[in-house]
Parts: sequence; structure tokens; C-alpha cells
Amino acid sequence: MKKFLLALSLLLFTLHSFGQQFSQYNTGTLYDSFENPSRASFTPDSSRKYAFNFFLPNFSVNSFLTGNSQVPLKTRAFLGNYTTTNLKFGENRFNRFNANINYYSIMYKAYTNLDGDAEIGISTQTKAEGRGLFSDESVALFNGPTAFADDHYDNIFNNSGTYQAYHQVSFSYREKINKKFAVGVKLSALMGFRYQKIDVATSALDIDRPNDQAFLSMTGKYKLNYVPGGFTTHDYLPTLRNPGAAIGAGVSLRTRDAFNLQFNVKDLGFIRWSSRSTTYDFASMDTISAFSTSRRERNIYEAAKNVAKTNEVLGSFVTATNAKFEISANKTYWLDYNSQYRYSPTLILSKEVFFDGFTAALVNPITHNNYTLTFTTAYNNYKLLSLGGQFMIKTPNAEFFIGSERLFQTGSLVLASAKSNSQINRNASYTAADIFLGVTFKFGPLIEHPLNASFIPIENKPGFFKRMFSRIFGKDDEY
Repeated sequence: MKKFLLALSLLLFTLHSFGQQFSQYNTGTLYDSFENPSRASFTPDSSRKYAFNFFLPNFSVNSFLTGNSQVPLKTRAFLGNYTTTNLKFGENRFNRFNANINYYSIMYKAYTNLDGDAEIGISTQTKAEGRGLFSDESVALFNGPTAFADDHYDNIFNNSGTYQAYHQVSFSYREKINKKFAVGVKLSALMGFRYQKIDVATSALDIDRPNDQAFLSMTGKYKLNYVPGGFTTHDYLPTLRNPGAAIGAGVSLRTRDAFNLQFNVKDLGFIRWSSRSTTYDFASMDTISAFSTSRRERNIYEAAKNVAKTNEVLGSFVTATNAKFEISANKTYWLDYNSQYRYSPTLILSKEVFFDGFTAALVNPITHNNYTLTFTTAYNNYKLLSLGGQFMIKTPNAEFFIGSERLFQTGSLVLASAKSNSQINRNASYTAADIFLGVTFKFGPLIEHPLNASFIPIENKPGFFKRMFSRIFGKDDEY
């Protein structure tokens, strides 16, 4: 399996994020407040002053794969062989793979001001972003020469893909300026630790069946960040070798008819990769030996690597993070006369800033006491429809949530991993792995308004944004 993944990682390598995690919108969790910085995570007169995840995991993992390669890759992963009957040759059929990991290791916030309903926070997180396209023939190559009827092929491996991973240390500030308007910012320092990008412009394959070998030719560009020696687990540790910065900002607006609107720019940033990083303008050929043996996957990987790592040029380069611009609208309804069941749908439009990804989502949470069930529907510009679900327990001082934005596809993949033949051989519109999980707690003194306080509170001054707002627009009219 290691060789299988290594082989795919270069020739088929596809890892910038498109996966979203919408179910946390307007939940008021600590995770929601860091991802959407204008959102509050504290409730005065109910919550305690400090919120922390106590190093417990808060993360989301999401990915999807489209195209004819779904069955071959599942059979290889779970059964140890390729089923290539549904792959198409000579038709320019491509498969799309997108993946995203967002892992918060530290999340801490403090409530600082009653007058401005102000919160400050720090967080550390690790992100991996990736996307790419690869041809049907690229998958068939790993099954050896039997999949190819002819001995010569042109431009069947013109694949492309990027992969970027980095650590992010952030400071956030959120303030409610008046009853209808709140703002938040998230300032981040980035520390990149892995970047790869490959674009194949031309390619050719010549098969020498009598000698059980093939000749792989490719031209294109390959970028790789500098790592001292070979990449090991030690290289996951934060360093200043590849510095960067990002900013996120959000505005929340409550309208007169009780709609809650949000406008967010998420993690708009750049990373400058070390001047010892490498760009290869490759135009070369290498031999795939033992093409029909069990060593072919490793040999294909080595041949592709040898071709790609030619014509080396050292130098730094700058890459962008996968920033998004999002707009959402939310309104709350009571489903019964006793106000025990609350329905609070949110419509979200999300657009990637530097890439073509666009998604529309409808989040449907139903809450009873401290329990919430959420059903999410999303549709993106790749014409993929996803249905998700979330279960959440939330009190003023504790929260736990778990769910998936692509519930049925993730379930199908789990069954395939358990060697369900019906799911392994199922060529659906797409295959997905998607899960998110979080838990946080609040502690410290209770946040109390002066009239409800059990002690004499200190004077609360207006927050920074409220003072600036008042100077520009004068005293605001609250309602």
C-alpha cells in the first residue's frame, strides 16, 4: 500500500482544497467563532469567561474523487488489484480529486468587554490543501501493459495537481458595535512545511513488450519546496523556513425583519517558500522496467520522479492560500407553540478567491434544549450534490459536535473499506471521505451584566471598533 500511494503521489498527484464545512455556521461554537470571526462564542449571564479546547481535537477532513478511476482505485486499495474495465482510452477522460484538512490543536478565547460584547482569541492549526486532475490512462498504467492495446500513446498523462501544507498561528478579535452590527478579524502567521505542484504539458508512452519495459516521456513544470535531506516526521514541526501571513475578516448584520447576514473573507494569505526550493522545467524520458511484475508501481514512481526532477533551478516562489469569500443569511423559527423546537436555516454562498470553486449550501439545524440535529445540502460548480448531517450537544459552557458534509458517500467508502463488493464496485457520481469533530469547554467566572452581578463589576469601556465607529458615524441608534 505504501508503494501504491507513493506511485500515485507524483504521476497522479492531486492535493488545493475545495471541501467545505458548513454545518457549524451560526452555531455559536468556539470552532464557528474562529472560522467566522464576527460570530460570538459567549452568552452573557450564562457563559463563563474563558473558552478552551484543552488540546482536544477540533478538525475537519474532507475530500472527493470523481471520474472513472473510482472503482480501480477502490479495488486496489481494498482488494489489492485494479479493476480497469470501466476506464476509457483515447477519450480525454479526466478524474478530479480535491482534499482539505483543517486541524485546530489550540483554541482559546476570553470575553473581555460587556459594553462591546468583545472577545479575543488565539489559535494554532494545521492545514493541508490539494486539488488536481489525472487521466484514466494514468490509473491504467499502474495495472501494467495488459491494459494497453497499442504500443505507442501520446499525451495521455497530461495531468496537473498541487499540494500545500502549513501551520497557522492566529489572533482573533470580535466586537459587537451595536445591536445590529458586529465585526471580527483573524490575523495569522503561516509556516509552510510542504509544497508540490506539477503540470504536464506533453507526454508519451512506448511499450516494449518483449523486454517487459516501457519508456515514459514528459515535458512540463514541477515545483517542490526545500527540505533538508529526505522528508521525515521531523519536518512537520513548525519552522520559519517558509514564512507567510493571512487575514480573515467578517461582518454580521441583523436586519429589522430578524435576518442575520454574514460576510466573510477567510484566510486570505500567501506563503514565501525558501530560496533553496526547486523548480524543474522537465523534458526527459526514463524507462519503466519489470512493467508486468509486482514491482511495477514502484518502478513507475521512480521513472516519473526521474523525469520530473530534471533541469533544476533553485529559487523562492510565492503561493496563495485557498482563501474564500462567503455570504450567508439566517433566520430562526419556532416549530411549536411552547418554543421547545427551534429551526434556524442558513443559506450560504461560498466562492474560492484564487480558484474556480463555487458552492451553494443550505444548512438546516433543528434544536431541542441542548441537542441539535443538522441536515446540510450543498451543490458546487462541478455539479456534485452532497447531503450531510451533524449531531451537536451544546450548553452555555460545553459543546460537542460530530458529523459529515457528505454523509452517504462517506458511509459508502467505509463499507468499501470493510470489503463490501457492492460498494467497492459502485461507480457513483463521486467518492468522498468527509468527517468533522470538535469539543470545547468554558471556565472561569460567570459573565454577568451589572444588574445581575453577584459582585461589583469593573467599568466597561467601549471596544476599539465601537469607538472608531462612533467617531466616524456619531452615536448609533440601537434597536
